[in-house]
Amino acid sequence: MEVRKTPREDKHFFSLKLKWSVATGLGVLLIFLVFSVLLYQSFSSLLLRQEQQYASEALSTAINKLAVNDNELTADKVRTDLSSALAEVRSTARPSVLYSDSVFVTLSRKNIGLSVYNLSGDEIFASRKVPVKFHKDGSNVDHLTKIDGVSVFVTSQVVKSKATHQVIGYVQVTNRLIDYENTKRKLMLIFLVFGLTAALASGMLAYGLSSWLLRPVDLLNETIGKINDDEEGDALANVRVPVLNQHDELSELSLLFNDMLDRMQRYIEQQQQFVEDVSHELRTPVAIIQGHLDLLNRWGKDDPEILSESIAASLQEITRMKSLVQEMLDLSRAEQVEVQFAQEETDAREVGLQVFNNFQMIHPEFTFVLDNDLKKPTITKIYRNHLEQVLIILLDNAVKYSRERKEVHMTMAKDQRHVQIVVQDFGEGISEENLAKIFDRFYRVDKARSRDKGGNGLGLAIARRLIEGYHGKLAVESVVNQGSVFRITLPLVTEPKETENKA
Repeated sequence: MEVRKTPREDKHFFSLKLKWSVATGLGVLLIFLVFSVLLYQSFSSLLLRQEQQYASEALSTAINKLAVNDNELTADKVRTDLSSALAEVRSTARPSVLYSDSVFVTLSRKNIGLSVYNLSGDEIFASRKVPVKFHKDGSNVDHLTKIDGVSVFVTSQVVKSKATHQVIGYVQVTNRLIDYENTKRKLMLIFLVFGLTAALASGMLAYGLSSWLLRPVDLLNETIGKINDDEEGDALANVRVPVLNQHDELSELSLLFNDMLDRMQRYIEQQQQFVEDVSHELRTPVAIIQGHLDLLNRWGKDDPEILSESIAASLQEITRMKSLVQEMLDLSRAEQVEVQFAQEETDAREVGLQVFNNFQMIHPEFTFVLDNDLKKPTITKIYRNHLEQVLIILLDNAVKYSRERKEVHMTMAKDQRHVQIVVQDFGEGISEENLAKIFDRFYRVDKARSRDKGGNGLGLAIARRLIEGYHGKLAVESVVNQGSVFRITLPLVTEPKETENKA
């Protein structure tokens, strides 16, 4: 026999909580990655523009200082215009003077390099060692280049004399973007750390949240496992899913699962009760038939009188057995009405009148009185045959247990929500002691008299189970030697169903 593996025994099993946490972590990481890329690009562009601005400011400051010359720039003139001013500012101890001089501010930046060229393109001044060669044909063109693995921003411009407006030289500024690239690396590291931290934290949070939210599913699995592992069959009756007050769909699932287990247990108990009742009730007629057959087998078959008596008794017991089996089947079906006939609807007025008229016809010796307040069709939730069966059981009992006063009353009425059908007899009645037991299976108030009347003690049990299966109620009131009153209460249907094919 093949042994089925549980999901946890399967090597490919992954818990929903793990999937949830991993998916949440990856989702957060992806969102953070997109956000980080956008933010990184924005910061990078901002930092690059700032570095370009520094170079442009240095270029503009140098050109303004050199444009006071009228003739072509020379090394001496440039050194005089730039270096002397720079030396003067450096020798001044006052910070206000230091930071007010634009030449010092621009040229003192550690990554800024300024070089000046004459009209021939020869270098005549350099604040630092310039890593980029100057091409006077490319002046006024800004560009980025890579030198020794470092990005360098290069900007250049011609110098025109303020007096003559003639070109007197060229200025080139280079900005080694070391700080820019360091800041980019730091930003990338920060975003990476924050992204991984956010993904890990969100994954852990998702795992904890999923563990809490999926607790009803875990309890459901544990309950199913206990039921499957139970070899004695007691778990189905005793084990239920603990219901958590989470007020969500999973908690509702636990309630529905418990209801299903309760219904399954009820069906199992009904089947067990059915088998026990049948075996108990059939034991007597089988014993009687067996006794008569043994008698006939020994010597009674030669005696016509004994033979006739044994055959008649055996046939009577067989008839009673057939009746008992049929009633047991009816009772078993009555236990299933909630599943098989939940949507059935019936006109209680029509069924009540039909059964009442039938009993008037087959029992002419009785006086039947009908008090009918139902003036039009009254639709109730019950299968027609079942309502008819219940009324037949009640009217038949009323006829059987009537004594001198052979009279049966039947009343039909309704209120806003229910329809009521009452059957009253004036027979021997039921004592208070027996009143609570008459709906039990095989219970008979007077077993000897009931057997004579052909009863098996199942009629009222079937009637009550049928009525309760449609969320109705069957109640009884009785006084010894005065009679009994059985009251059926069934829920009304607000609007009767319209038939598909109208005449």
